[in-house]
Order: sequence, then structure tokens, then C-alpha cells
Amino acid sequence: MEKLSRNINAWLDVLPVNPLPALLAWDSQALNFLTRRDLLGEPVGSVETLWQSAEAVQLVRKQQANGSWLYGSKSINSETGTQYDLVETYRILRLLVEIYGFTRDHPSLARAAEYILTYQTDEGDLRGILGNQYMPYYHGAILELLIKAGYIDDARVVKGLDWLLSVRQDDGGWIVPVQDIPSAKRTSGMWLGIAIHSDPTRPHSHMATGMALRALAAHPVYRTRPEVLTAGEALKYRLFKADKYNDRRAPSYWLKYQFPFWWTSLLTALDTLSWLGFDRNDPDIDRGLDWVITNQCPDGLWETGYGAGKSAEANRHWVGLAFCRVLERFFI
Repeated sequence: MEKLSRNINAWLDVLPVNPLPALLAWDSQALNFLTRRDLLGEPVGSVETLWQSAEAVQLVRKQQANGSWLYGSKSINSETGTQYDLVETYRILRLLVEIYGFTRDHPSLARAAEYILTYQTDEGDLRGILGNQYMPYYHGAILELLIKAGYIDDARVVKGLDWLLSVRQDDGGWIVPVQDIPSAKRTSGMWLGIAIHSDPTRPHSHMATGMALRALAAHPVYRTRPEVLTAGEALKYRLFKADKYNDRRAPSYWLKYQFPFWWTSLLTALDTLSWLGFDRNDPDIDRGLDWVITNQCPDGLWETGYGAGKSAEANRHWVGLAFCRVLERFFI
């Protein structure tokens, strides 16, 4: 218990305000469970208790027989080939894995995984959100969730990770190839046509790199590979800078936070880099952590950049948990 107390104090002591009271006061069984388990080290029992929560049960009830969740009345955009149900299934998968702790042992998660993996091509990549075009950013974000759900050794997931490593830019990161196509040429024929390869000499997009890298950082073997660490170097160098491409280009996007994660932000980048073993004394990491430490709100949490209201406030609490997890890893 002494060791645990010292470890807790190591990250709490760097903050002006203790965030734990605000996290524990929020009315959420899942947030309370994960805060006590991950930040306080308390024996809270099996995460399977969250599987029975009203919110999780309601999500499961809306799942379709094929393992997907419906986006709405329209499942596909015939002009671009966007599979809306795949996007919605990814959105729900984030909640099931990150908030309610679902693993492949839950039938709903297993069905969702099988549905998603029907979109894997012979090359190894997941496609469908960008029509027939490569989507290394969504590919990585989805694989991250499958790995966290227990698909670490699944041959399809491993093939997907290997595909990611095979399509890096020369500088170590990733782009979405269609980012380099002028808007006027992004026609229906392009979206539905032969997949476009990126020019490897072009600079990476940190929006894409941050999302792709999350899958590799989540895997206990791949996170140690030299090329993955090189990608981490490319990501950390870009903290607070403008992207090289138009998608979420402005530096302000680094400070827009969601949990469960979606787009690349300072929070998602620091989370990934903490799993890759980067040290808090690294100048880039230090700049990022300094922002976290000096931008607490009076209640100990952080502003997210995503408006107001009950759902925004709930997101702010979950983002608070995510920031605390990052600090705990860097200052343990």
C-alpha cells in the first residue's frame, strides 16, 4: 500500500487542483468504477459489472443481427460509397470498449468485431468509410478498440497492423491518400474507383498519424518496434502545430478533446506516447504536459472545446479521467 500511495501522489502532486473529487462526484457508475480502479487502485471487482448497466444494455439492444448498428434510414452513400452503418458501429464500439469495458467474451462485442472485419480487404486494410479508398486513420482507430477488446493475436488484426506499417510515409507517419487529391477531383468515380496510394515523400498528416498510431501503441508487441517509435517521434514533434493538410488543420484542434477518443488531439497524442514509453523529460512531451498541468479548471478538470450542456459536461469528466491516466503513466 505504501508503494501505491507514493505512485498516486507522484502525479497528483504536479497538479494545482486534485481532480479526483470531481470525477467521483459525477453521477456515472462506469466513471466511478474506472476512477477507483485506475487512479486509486481500489479493488472494485470485475469490469463485467458494467456490462449490465442500463446504458450498456440499451446499446446492445439496438444492435442488428449482422453485428452492426444502424446510422439511420440510409446505410450507404451511393455517390461516395461511405458505409454509414460502419461509421455508427465504430462510434458504438468506442463506448462499449472504453466506457463499459466490453471484451470479445461479450457476444455483442464479438458480433460487432465480425461485422467490422468483413470490411477487411485482401491487402489487410479496413475500407468502407471512404468508399474504396484507403483510410489508415479509421483503420488504426478501429483496430485499437479490437486490440483492447482482446483481439491481440487475431490473425486479421495482426494483418491489419502489418498493413499499417507497410503504408507509412518516408518521415515515419501516415496520411490519408485522398488528402493529397484536390477537392475538385474528389468525384464519385474517385471514391468508388481503384484505391489511390500516397506519395511516400509527402509529409505525414498528424491527424492521420495520431489515429493510426493508436492501434500500434495498444499492442504490447508492436508498440516496441523501431518503426512505431519513429512514428511516435513524428507525432510528438507536431504537438501544437498546424497540420500539413486541410483536414483539421488549425493548431486549435490540438485542444479539442473527446472521450472515447476519435480525432487526434493533445490528449490522444500524449496517451499514445505514454504507451510507447516516451519520457516526460523529452522537450516535446514536457511542453504537452505543461499545458495539461497549467490549464486545469478550478474543479480540477479541463475544458474540452466542445460546448456546454449535460452531454458536454459528461464528456468533460471522461476527458478528465483520460488526462489523469496519462499523467499517472508519465509521473509514476
